[in-house]
Amino acid sequence: MHAVLGAGDALGEPLVALLGSPGYYRRFGFRLSGEYQITPPRPQWRPYFQVRTLTSCHPGLSGVFTFPGPFDRT
Repeated sequence: MHAVLGAGDALGEPLVALLGSPGYYRRFGFRLSGEYQITPPRPQWRPYFQVRTLTSCHPGLSGVFTFPGPFDRT
């Protein structure tokens, strides 16, 4: 997980998002996306959709999370 977060930071990404257990991923700094006003692509994901902001994230970032094209075809 630390390698993924470091790579995202090095690439200038604003955040990392994932679906998973909030109890487990909290140790890596992830929080439920609603705390940042970020909406998951599917409403049923809300209890498990989390984000971890990175260095280049600006405070006003919010809205509906979308996956890049190749990952959004499911």
